Amino acid sequence: MAIYAIGAYYDEDVSELFISNNIAGPGWDVEDAPELHQFIKTLKVGDFIYIKSAPPSSKYIIVKAIGVVMNETIMEISNVVSIGRNIKWLVTESFRVAKPKEKNNVRMNTMYEEFHPIIQAEILNKIF
Repeated sequence: MAIYAIGAYYDEDVSELFISNNIAGPGWDVEDAPELHQFIKTLKVGDFIYIKSAPPSSKYIIVKAIGVVMNETIMEISNVVSIGRNIKWLVTESFRVAKPKEKNNVRMNTMYEEFHPIIQAEILNKIF
């Protein structure tokens, strides 16, 4: 089990589309973002995903939803994502977490594995 963050802003906020379609993934084609397509393929059943927003000027990470990868199926919903995974959203109420002081700041990336123990604890505490 791992915890991953994913952004949901592709010229507009598509968080609600992710949630209503039980999906998460990048909004770019494989030609534009081959590494993100590969990233989505590496997710495992039982991994946790959270939709995040972390503007550089903000002191907070906004967590918009938390879910779990439900199966190994690679999905495509052309009006939402170019490639994605089937997600069961467990928490859909937004909350804020203070951005931690860190050396490995990946918050601007579209997708990343969450390694910071404080953020991991905040995500798990909302689920359990």
